[in-house]
Amino acid sequence: MTDGSTTFEPVVGITMGDPGGIGPEIVVKALADPLLRRQAKYIIFGLDEQLEYVADQLEIEPYWLRLPHEKISRDLPRQVVVADYDEYSVPSWLHLPSLVSGQASLQFCIDAIDAARAGILDAVVTSPISKESWHMADARWLGHTELFADRCYSQRKAMMFVAGPLKLALATIHEALFEIRNKFTIGCVFEPIDLLNEALKEFFGIGRPRIAVCGLNPHAGENGQFGDEEQRIISPAILLAQEAGIECFGPFAADTLFLKAARGAYDGVVAMYHDQGLIPVKLLAFDKAVNVTIGIPMIRTSPAHGTAFDIAGRGVANESSM
Repeated sequence: MTDGSTTFEPVVGITMGDPGGIGPEIVVKALADPLLRRQAKYIIFGLDEQLEYVADQLEIEPYWLRLPHEKISRDLPRQVVVADYDEYSVPSWLHLPSLVSGQASLQFCIDAIDAARAGILDAVVTSPISKESWHMADARWLGHTELFADRCYSQRKAMMFVAGPLKLALATIHEALFEIRNKFTIGCVFEPIDLLNEALKEFFGIGRPRIAVCGLNPHAGENGQFGDEEQRIISPAILLAQEAGIECFGPFAADTLFLKAARGAYDGVVAMYHDQGLIPVKLLAFDKAVNVTIGIPMIRTSPAHGTAFDIAGRGVANESSM
């Protein structure tokens, strides 16, 4: 993008994720692509020692410059810089949740968010973290989405997933299934509808998105035969969205809705809980799905998969989603 005299080059922050997971590997593999490196400048928030080890295992020549994490700025001396944290040391063979991995991966995220808020970064891409590691580190947040919203002072947030033809947002995020009934409100359904509508316009150029909403219960409740959440909560939220000018439909039985949405009947879908939405996302695009946090004042994306401790260190992780 040019303004006639200068070229804007975005600076993208990438967090390494849990050092024991596949995060280091997919970061090294993804940025090994020279074409990708020409599109922006990148700051990797992570452990240089770990990235060097992974590059050696993959027989990839290191293409980055190490800097202490306190020294980062927009004026990077190279296309890819590692903001290194030498205060953390994680054994290369440790492919399981740990206190030190939780402390390190949490700090990577906090610093990347703060750098974006300070104008150093134009976007943040996060590698997978272990929620168990974060719990060991006494993190106040359940995951990335909650952390980003809190650090950005955002009252509204939603997880959006892009999986080929399917764009989906969640009404509830990291909630135990048996607790959803007690936390399920009209507001928690309306908010992702509203945020998804805005995201589809902004990111995908859809002038008037058509959004479908899942029911919570089997067969979307069958008019109250299998629960009344559709009548008490979901339908009123849809009505609110329609009154706000959003083309919103439902609630529909989830077992058939996703097929219709993937075939283009709708531009976006709002699912009621984590696995209701994530199962079709991963069936459609397991290796390429992307998670986007919507409702916050910055761009934050992430691969839509986890740490994959079971394959970490073997060099077989697919970096496509990254």
